[in-house]
Amino acid sequence: MTAKRATLADVARAAGLSPTTASQILNGTPNGRFSDDSRRRVQAAAAALNYRPNMGARALRTDKSLTIGFVSDVVATTRFASGLIRGAVEAAQQAGHVMLVVESGGDRAREAEAVAAVLDRQVDGIIFATMQARRIETPAVPEGTRVVMLNATTEPHRTSVLPDERAGGRRAVDLLAEAGHRDGIALIGRNLDSERDPSRSATVGQRTDGILGRLTELGIRLAAEKRSSEWELEDGYRLTRELLEERTDVRALICMNDRLSFGAYRACQECGLEVGRDISVVSFDDDEIASYLQPPLTTIALPYQAMGRRAVDLILGDEEAGGQVLISMPAIVRSSIAPQTG
Repeated sequence: MTAKRATLADVARAAGLSPTTASQILNGTPNGRFSDDSRRRVQAAAAALNYRPNMGARALRTDKSLTIGFVSDVVATTRFASGLIRGAVEAAQQAGHVMLVVESGGDRAREAEAVAAVLDRQVDGIIFATMQARRIETPAVPEGTRVVMLNATTEPHRTSVLPDERAGGRRAVDLLAEAGHRDGIALIGRNLDSERDPSRSATVGQRTDGILGRLTELGIRLAAEKRSSEWELEDGYRLTRELLEERTDVRALICMNDRLSFGAYRACQECGLEVGRDISVVSFDDDEIASYLQPPLTTIALPYQAMGRRAVDLILGDEEAGGQVLISMPAIVRSSIAPQTG
């Protein structure tokens, strides 16, 4: 037989206090003048009865459901950007909110259904998230619904949480310069189509701008550039193999993502070059495999968990931020950059 759910009246009765007093203590009513003994009795009674507040009743009373909608394309079902959800859920839990996660698989009709589903539950705001940072179109939401774009941008909703790619690109160059690299640097995987089309990528152009801008500031010219429409392992291998067969003066690679770097490692090995000794490699993303390479890969991390947390802060904040909120990309320094002594 299912046990009856404890009510606020049950807690008040067990504590020997009025329901109003018990409610104010449990809800942390500011300026409530209650004795320490009363607080202890209410908290002990709530714990003993396994009391859980009626969220529906609270929503009617406060006009807050303590629930946030998280609508994504494939964030929940891929490993690449799952940190967005982890960070958002952590922040929501710490704020006493529940995160309602729904996924569309990138299908517009399913996305509209997902938005309708979270709105039916009277969420306090909606976070729209994408696995790859890009401009998207979102279903209509009622006026007054707080919306934050996470790893995405859109015209109707101006508040977007994005990685600070320009600063990340600059930091990658600085890591090479700090190790003494002044020449022989090649860029692997630049994709002009993605840079020009925000529906494919809203941030990769900023990553490239950061790289090229910092090289110019330091007076360093690229020795070579290999472009690619895809950023997979085989692309990194092919481009790096071509580069090393064409030139013998390359001493460092800036790869546009870690998967390109994984292929580049193999090409370097086949060409008789040891990463971290004969040639340096720096990359972006901090894929979970990066730390298991030999040597471990130095990379500029995508701060997914920090981005997810910031999105929740913006949903629950007193005022909307408006515009782009950029989150710093930390440098994960490992062993793939070789110090230059000459």
